[in-house]
Amino acid sequence: MKNALKLTKLEKSWVLYDVGNSAFTLLVATIFPIYFSYLAENAGLTSAQYLAYWGYAVSFVTIIVACLGPILGALSDCGLYKKSFLSGVVVCGVISTIALGFTSSWAVFLGVFMLARIGYALSLIFSDSMLVDVTTEDRMDKVSTYGFAFGYIGSCIPFIISLLFVLFYEQLNMSFTTGIIIAFTINAMWWGLFTLPIIKNYKQKHVTKHKSIGFKKLKETLKDISKDKRIMFFLIAFFFYIDGVYTIIDMATAYGTALGLDSTSLLLALLMTQIVAFPFAIVFGRLSQKINSEILIQICILAYTGIGIYAVFLQTQIQFWILAIMVGIFQGGVQALSRSYFAKIIPEEKSGEYYGIMDVCGKGAAFLGTMLVSFTTQMTGNSSIGVSVITPLILVGFFFFRKSLKYK
Repeated sequence: MKNALKLTKLEKSWVLYDVGNSAFTLLVATIFPIYFSYLAENAGLTSAQYLAYWGYAVSFVTIIVACLGPILGALSDCGLYKKSFLSGVVVCGVISTIALGFTSSWAVFLGVFMLARIGYALSLIFSDSMLVDVTTEDRMDKVSTYGFAFGYIGSCIPFIISLLFVLFYEQLNMSFTTGIIIAFTINAMWWGLFTLPIIKNYKQKHVTKHKSIGFKKLKETLKDISKDKRIMFFLIAFFFYIDGVYTIIDMATAYGTALGLDSTSLLLALLMTQIVAFPFAIVFGRLSQKINSEILIQICILAYTGIGIYAVFLQTQIQFWILAIMVGIFQGGVQALSRSYFAKIIPEEKSGEYYGIMDVCGKGAAFLGTMLVSFTTQMTGNSSIGVSVITPLILVGFFFFRKSLKYK
């Protein structure tokens, strides 16, 4: 890895955290819903109740993180707290993930799941804000893209191992619940293990002394952002274009299922997206050394505009696989370059609170996008029309990103 990527020890440690937390991301999209469905069925819940309760849990987590994220992010900037905060929320997430396998009640499962997801979501704020301390500005794009790249491919390892226990538990002479416990434990330990390097090697360099904390500080931060047009318009742009990215990721499997496509193939297509995203994230990282990241982000946004249009006309399994590949090509680039670009334009000593705000934009966008797709689909009775709302949102993001560049 040293000769190929030429990363410093600290940069590698930061990249490895992306490898660890990505296992949880893939778990949430695949095996978590399977086990919750199993518990819900055993309790006699209808499919409508199952979907509603799952949606409520995800929405509740979004609200909690939106409230806590900017405040805790600001507190982490006050002293040498980022490492401690990251350690705390990861421990919460890891323990909760392991505990999920031992739950036998759907209600308890949702409660513990929310704890795990809150720990995960908050950890991203602290780890992302560490980027300003981990590397230099000219290397941020490269390091950020490597984080996503190895996160994509790294998450496949515990995921594939977990699938063996979940899908073939009978052949392994164990119960379904035992297979679930093993799967959750593998992913939790993977997350915890790859957190250790950054905890050991990270040292916070940039510290600020806030005169106020809590919601008062959040109000001051938002006021400061409103004065910096470049940051303000970028956050607005990010809200809209990342809305399209997250909605496509979150709704892809559900959309394919609604079209009547084979569930096994959909699962494999999701895995294919992760595999394709690995090399292309690295490609975008290397391109950023020669091409301005602002240009690359615009290319990715326009590419997602095309992907959104393509999704409207999707009908067959082959077309879905093409969609999965296209998403994989640009997914890592737009996420990683957005993360590093933001680090370049914000005050380094306030990275925690600013990434907290950025996380709110991302979470809010994901919530809005899925809600609009679901509402439009329900109103029209046509899932293709529902998906069509994604493209206008991405284009709005492109417009505001272009506008933010005028204030360099």
